[in-house]
Amino acid sequence: MAQCVQSVQELIPDSFVPCVAALCSDEAERLTRRNHLSFAELLKPFSRLTSEVHMRDPNNQLHIIKNLKIAVSNIITQPPQPGAIRKLLNDVVSASQPAEGLVANVITAGDYDLNISATTPWFESYRETFLQSMPASDHEFLNHYLACMLVASSSEAEPVEQFSKLSQEQHRIQHNSDYSYPKWFIPNTLKYYVLLHDVSAGDEQRADSVYEEMKQKYGTQCCYLLKINSRTSNRASDEQIPDPWSQYLQKNSIQNQESYEDGPYAITANKNSDSNLFSLDGLDNEVKDGLPNNFRTHSLQLDQSSDPSNSFDGPDHVKSSSSHETKKTNTGIIHGACLTLTDHDRIRQFIQEFTFRGLLPHIEKTIRQLNDQLISRKGLSRSLFSATKKWFSGSKVPEKSINELKNTSGLLYPPEAPELQIRKMADLCFLVQHYDLAYSCYHTAKKDFLNDQAMLYAAGALEMAAVSAFLQPGAPRPYPAHYMDTAIQTYRDICKNMVLAERCVLLSAEILKSQSKYSEAAALLIRLTSEQNTWKGMDSDLRSALLLEQAAHCFINMKSPMVRKYAFHMILAGHRFSKAGQKKHALRCYCQAMQVYKGKGWSLAEDHINFTIGRQSYTLRQLDNAVSAFRHILINESKQSAPQQGAFLREYLYVYKNVSQLSPDGPLPQLPLPYINSSATRLFFGHDRRPADGEKQAATHISLDQEYDSESSQQWRELEEQVVAVVNKGVIPSNFHPIQYCLNSYSDNSRFPLAVVEEPITVEVAFRNPLKVPLLLTDLSLLWKFQPKDFSGMDNEEVKELVTGEPKMIGTEVVSEFLINSEESKVARLKLFPHHIGELHILGVVYNLGTIQGSVTVDGIGALPGCHTGKYSSSMSVRGRQDLEIQGPRLNNTKEEKTSIKYGPDRRLDPIITEEMPLLEVFFIHFPTGLLCGEIRKAYVEFVNVSKCPLTGLKVVSKRPEFFTFGGNTAVLTPLSPSASENCSAYKTVVTESTSMCTALISSASSLDFGIGIGSQPEVIPVPLPDTVLLPGASVQLPMWLRGPDEEGVHEINFLFYYESVKKQPKIRHRILRHTAVICTSRSLNVRATVCRSNSLEDEEGRGGNMLVFVDVENINTSEAGVKEFHIVQVSSSSKHWKLQKSVNLSENKDAKLASREKGKFCFKAVRCKEKEAVTQSSEKYTFADIIFGNEQIVSSASPCADFFHRSLSSELKKSRAQPSVHKVKQSLEDAVRVIQKCSEVDLNIVILWKAYVVEDSKQLILEGQHHVILHTIGKEAFSYPQKQEPPEMELLKFVRPENTTVSSRPSVEQLSSLIKTSLHYPESFNHPFHQKSLCFVPVTLLLSNCSKADVDVIVDLRHKTTSPEALEIHGSFTWLGQTQYKLQLKSQEIHSLQLKACFVHTGVYNLGTPRVFAKLSDQVTVFETNQQNSMPALIIINNV
Repeated sequence: MAQCVQSVQELIPDSFVPCVAALCSDEAERLTRRNHLSFAELLKPFSRLTSEVHMRDPNNQLHIIKNLKIAVSNIITQPPQPGAIRKLLNDVVSASQPAEGLVANVITAGDYDLNISATTPWFESYRETFLQSMPASDHEFLNHYLACMLVASSSEAEPVEQFSKLSQEQHRIQHNSDYSYPKWFIPNTLKYYVLLHDVSAGDEQRADSVYEEMKQKYGTQCCYLLKINSRTSNRASDEQIPDPWSQYLQKNSIQNQESYEDGPYAITANKNSDSNLFSLDGLDNEVKDGLPNNFRTHSLQLDQSSDPSNSFDGPDHVKSSSSHETKKTNTGIIHGACLTLTDHDRIRQFIQEFTFRGLLPHIEKTIRQLNDQLISRKGLSRSLFSATKKWFSGSKVPEKSINELKNTSGLLYPPEAPELQIRKMADLCFLVQHYDLAYSCYHTAKKDFLNDQAMLYAAGALEMAAVSAFLQPGAPRPYPAHYMDTAIQTYRDICKNMVLAERCVLLSAEILKSQSKYSEAAALLIRLTSEQNTWKGMDSDLRSALLLEQAAHCFINMKSPMVRKYAFHMILAGHRFSKAGQKKHALRCYCQAMQVYKGKGWSLAEDHINFTIGRQSYTLRQLDNAVSAFRHILINESKQSAPQQGAFLREYLYVYKNVSQLSPDGPLPQLPLPYINSSATRLFFGHDRRPADGEKQAATHISLDQEYDSESSQQWRELEEQVVAVVNKGVIPSNFHPIQYCLNSYSDNSRFPLAVVEEPITVEVAFRNPLKVPLLLTDLSLLWKFQPKDFSGMDNEEVKELVTGEPKMIGTEVVSEFLINSEESKVARLKLFPHHIGELHILGVVYNLGTIQGSVTVDGIGALPGCHTGKYSSSMSVRGRQDLEIQGPRLNNTKEEKTSIKYGPDRRLDPIITEEMPLLEVFFIHFPTGLLCGEIRKAYVEFVNVSKCPLTGLKVVSKRPEFFTFGGNTAVLTPLSPSASENCSAYKTVVTESTSMCTALISSASSLDFGIGIGSQPEVIPVPLPDTVLLPGASVQLPMWLRGPDEEGVHEINFLFYYESVKKQPKIRHRILRHTAVICTSRSLNVRATVCRSNSLEDEEGRGGNMLVFVDVENINTSEAGVKEFHIVQVSSSSKHWKLQKSVNLSENKDAKLASREKGKFCFKAVRCKEKEAVTQSSEKYTFADIIFGNEQIVSSASPCADFFHRSLSSELKKSRAQPSVHKVKQSLEDAVRVIQKCSEVDLNIVILWKAYVVEDSKQLILEGQHHVILHTIGKEAFSYPQKQEPPEMELLKFVRPENTTVSSRPSVEQLSSLIKTSLHYPESFNHPFHQKSLCFVPVTLLLSNCSKADVDVIVDLRHKTTSPEALEIHGSFTWLGQTQYKLQLKSQEIHSLQLKACFVHTGVYNLGTPRVFAKLSDQVTVFETNQQNSMPALIIINNV
């Protein structure tokens, strides 16, 4: 239980005090009424004695009584009605609320820190009022009247006669059988005569003389002259006299209480009642029942007209009009206005005199009389009693259980019964605090009552015996709690008297609490609440609520506090308070319990408590509390069922609506639903992408539908950097930042983003509905504030703050209905249209939150009729807002940032609106989705300027420049319409005569013609706009040739279009547009080529050497694209130094057709370009030679053939550059090797042009394409497609010390063999008459040709190298005649001939290729042998004639 102001040792004596009646004449009442008090009320503050008093017990021992208090009350002839008592208790409880500034007690139990009100003044007030208002009953005498004060005034005509009248009246009330109420302790009640004298108005001498007369008539012990009203009330109060009455009158009079809205018992006053209906001692009622008006009905008597059962109509009942008037009239009343402090002392003195001289001697005498009676009777009655019992029932009385005695509870004793005399004596002893004697009497009486099975009497005796035992000084015996338990059970179950049971519980619980037996006290309190018994028709809600609350306090005050039990019982108490109409107390209980349940994951309990708190707060018009409680139910992840959540939501909306109606012009409230994931907010600057229109396909650009991909965003960034670097002469400006059209949580949001005026800003807000009921948001739009500014740098810029929606500045899109289904996450895209430059701040979203009537699943199944049209019937909605607050990224750069938690800014919601910029839209026409590898296709690109500014500097950048071309300067001016027929070739063609089939047609072109010339960045390609400017609203179509990539598969090719405004902007320098093309390529041809030196030297030009080019073409198409066959229509070469001369194919077949999986072989002769051809225009001039296999020449030096050739060449160069360069070694050796390497290098590039015949939808199409083979080295095979690297096989680990890792300075065998080219000239067959001449001499010419650009020293050794017996077999049959060794020096590219003679002795076939040639560079020391083994065998046939 909670802490009390009084200890139990003070509480119980104060609850049971001697009762004294007061009977006043009208005149005496008038005197006290001048102070707005009745006589009984006048005495109330002084009724406790200030000093100890003494009396003697029957054994003549002196007994000291401390702190004695007496209760004086006007005689009331009707018992109080239960309804009125109930009303009074209810009002007492609701009047007592926790003080505003009360500091709560903080209890720490486990991991709970609870703020709990340590005291419960409402419970104490209730208990005090309950004990005081208990009606007197026959089975106990504690609240029967012991004495009666008869009061008359000194100003009456015959005061002594008036006293006689009053005395007779008292006698009539006590002894006449008409009056069963009030109850009197003993027949001869003490009468005490009081003469009231008004000092300010009365005659003092007369008063004294009357007093003398009284003393002679009634004796000095029973008379008193009380002088009051020493000052006139109308005199201005100079001194402030204290008012000790108000605290007493407030407890039991309604007139001073504030109005309670939640008292459930509204009393409707009838015409008889007046302002003092509930004053315990009302004075102005009319005479009733023929009594003079000083006997009134009890103040707790209800008016007949008001029936408490009907008057409760919910919390908002109307209070009776009379109590409102009462409140008004009584607020300014001062009690005791005519009394001085001397008068206060006189009253106090009067009470002392009355107690010392009248009451206590009377009680002492009564106790003696009762004691004597009992002793004299005891012998007789006891023995007689027990004898009869023995006679009838044997020697032993069997103990009967309480349940069997139920039917005997109605036994009543006559007033003179000796058992009742014992009880009377016990009660008297108890009232004067003689607890030892009281206990023994109660104990005796208890036995008698139990023997007689008078259960009501027995229970009363048990109850008081237990209390007496507890209060005995020195505690000779422990508190017999079982007595109390038996008493409570008897009252409750047998006597059906809940009032007495409740009194037992209240007393016993206090006693147990004082002994720290909290667990037992709690059990006791709870036991009484679990009963649904009613107390004479009254529901037990108020009692149960108070007792449950006290039980909860018991649990929290235990040695180890039981926090959850505390909370649970607080909830029960709150529930019962609520049923009893005590809304404020109910709310308080729920709030106290909430501290325990909050945040512990008991979500259903939390929901229940919050819901109740919300409801109660709403009833008490604490709307903010109500809103926050309902908000909690909705925002925590609720585990409630869908209907329950719907109910919560509707309740919340209803309360919210009421709150918002109170302040319609106030700021918009923050709504709790739906959840917004702020960090997932995305922004997009610009118009939505246009859908594809027939053959037209808009550039993909960027949209909110695309998923973020870090890899691709990095690629786009690199492309933008590339083009910006080219525009800025190879340097990226320091203030360059990539343009961001789409901002999300991955983008860099540390700077203010830039938006362009008149271009929409789309904000994607991620909503989530946590509930199982759909939410309907209506009139959803963005909330923003805007500062118009002029960025042109004018000094007089005025900054206007525009917070509200100003459509002239910023247009706002409103989404009329946005439905989020249950537990759904959904994004809303909201637009703003900036019409002015300045700074925009997007603050949040504003919308009406509502729910759909009925349970709707809005996927069309079970939906309401009309759902599909988008019109949902919303039951109720409230307008509110939610803010978008995005936390920036955690900073982690400096040491300070790493050690603390700091977040950077995220400015994506604060765009700066800048001046107008051009806006480009790009459309692709006839753009293919599938190509063969190497296939050339012509498409068109349309560029449209949709803004009001001209644009210029249009460039496109791509990582795959070899994929497309806009055509070089030599491009054929094709008509700018894409409506050309399918079979029209993409190439520039010329019709040729068939005779020139095998010889090459020569043309030349510079790489500058093919857009390759922009410095080191072949990826950046200027778009050839006419006049380089695109005016507002203008559109231009350009042809674009595409070539399918060489690898099969799906290719994503990124184009980035870059453009600028003609007028330079300070904030935005350029803009970009992205496009991702997806091309699927399928296999076509596989081309391999090798080049080798020709051994024949007779070419037309006489010098410079020839080469043979072998080309293998294989059709590797598996006819998945419907390809029937490939025709090789032309083979072209492109090189700065070499050209194809003619085809040396032996077959006469003119057409080169390849069906599926067929392979074709071609052989071409290549020659050096003429010197003048090679040098005409720098080294950038390429010579193109075309060898045609049809009757149409494709001009390979024109666009697009040459474009793609140059692009593939540059990408090839880029790849080779990317390979790591080797370490530098000794310079001189390097040079030598380089010279030797140069000999074997060749820069011949082969272009294979083909046509493919495709059947598609029973229509034949001709596709065309080209493959490139780049030949670098003589004798090394080259491919048209990248070779896959074979993964190396696993090797065993070798642990060796690494050798010196310098690159070997010896050239490789292949390189050496090409330093000196040797060629033997001789007759193929030679006839010789061996029978005439035995030796045959054949002249042989050895041609030595220096392939390098340096001087070479050569040694020719003719001696046969004896390597093996087989070699001797071959060569041994002929010998060289003459010198065996020649030493020569060959100048750069010089050809030298040596005349040799070979000698044969037999006929046969001989290999003349035996001379060994050694060479070294003239300025080098090392000699290398040039290996000739790879040259063909030089065979000669010797015939005998």
